[in-house]
Amino acid sequence: MGFNITGKAPRPLGSYSHAVKAGGFLFVSGQGARHPDTGEEEGVEVDTDGNIVSYDIEVQTEAVIKNLRVTLEEAGLTMNDLVDVTVFLSNMKDFPKYNKVYEKHFSFPDPPARTTVEVSKLPGKNHIEIKATAIYPNG
Repeated sequence: MGFNITGKAPRPLGSYSHAVKAGGFLFVSGQGARHPDTGEEEGVEVDTDGNIVSYDIEVQTEAVIKNLRVTLEEAGLTMNDLVDVTVFLSNMKDFPKYNKVYEKHFSFPDPPARTTVEVSKLPGKNHIEIKATAIYPNG
């Protein structure tokens, strides 16, 4: 049922699968901006103590969408197969910039349903996380 993607997406930080197939659906765990090779969050500048100095929500959004796309492709699906997306932002002020990047990747005729919420903190140095549900066209 569940599976992890080796080398193409960042390793899970905890005991969970990248995605789980159930009843003709693929449930994708929250994807962050971690690079699959380094494990470091993209688009973040830190000081010598590891504290976040600044972040680029557009770079982080691109990285998250790339990780989502890789997970879908590994399961034999595409972005067009998404039916529902939940986006978590650490600051709703980032919505316009994140939305601009999001629209580049979801401009097809029937984009998925989407909910965007602000949360107080995300794992690691992420300022955006996306979880999603896709449907297998033939069940």
